[in-house]
Amino acid sequence: MKTRRPLWKVSVLTTLEAEDAVAEMLERSLHCATSSFFDLEKETSRVTAFVTHKIPSKTRETLHEDLASVKKCGLKIGHGKVSIARVRRQDWTESWKRHFRPIEIGNTLLVKPSWSKKRPQKGQAVVILNPGLSFGTGQHPTTLFCLEEIVRNHRKRRQDAASTNSLSFLDIGTGSGILAIAAAKLGYRRIQAIDFDPEAVRVARANARANGVLKTLKIAHSDVAGLPIIPKKGFDLVCANLISNLIMKERKRIIAQLNPNGVLVLAGILKIEFSQVQEAFEKSGLKLLSTRSKKEWRSGAFCFV
Repeated sequence: MKTRRPLWKVSVLTTLEAEDAVAEMLERSLHCATSSFFDLEKETSRVTAFVTHKIPSKTRETLHEDLASVKKCGLKIGHGKVSIARVRRQDWTESWKRHFRPIEIGNTLLVKPSWSKKRPQKGQAVVILNPGLSFGTGQHPTTLFCLEEIVRNHRKRRQDAASTNSLSFLDIGTGSGILAIAAAKLGYRRIQAIDFDPEAVRVARANARANGVLKTLKIAHSDVAGLPIIPKKGFDLVCANLISNLIMKERKRIIAQLNPNGVLVLAGILKIEFSQVQEAFEKSGLKLLSTRSKKEWRSGAFCFV
């Protein structure tokens, strides 16, 4: 009988104030999901990620550099101690069971882990998600904003009596596949999702299969830089939940994927960086439709002027 390969547990001891920023840092640096635990007595937060490979010394140095960047943003990171340890896979499973709670977007959408017994409301679409080692459970405010925009645009299309076509959707940086699966459950058609991490693509496909929507969407191993600058066909809704410097660098390619009457959702942006991102996209012919801030994060939905 073969034994399962071990995992490496990467934890950062920080403050509640910096918890989200540290989680985002780990998710982007290690290309995986995180869980967080706040110790009320000690008033400390521990942000944890699990990876399938041993962390090289270069990555360790990068983590410390990223923590310094978080501190420069004005957040108190506390100890900022990075711990790396080899663990059993069951430790990872139990971590998610403690921290991944069901999420509801009104009476339209319910996202829950497979172990949750929460029942959906009448007519509520359900996404059953086991994140694996990939980013995206809906807990993070940037992912939640994207889910809310998927629901909002779905409602808007249903209320438009003149519209008979289903919405199309592009998910750039799909992670666990949560956004693409939610779109499929709500009736979007021609759904495409991409991620540069092959493990994320594997997990997203497994989650899509578990939700019975694998055949209704396309999940590909690809990078945002590989998107066509002149696509054959655009999308009604595009979500780019990426770090701001990548959004800025590839904004022409991202905008090119949007239909003339489509909506572009940009997330994963720190508050202090959002104005720069907004200005760049407005100069490219878009206008801000809606925006939301939570803690140190800000996301926005854009359309053509």
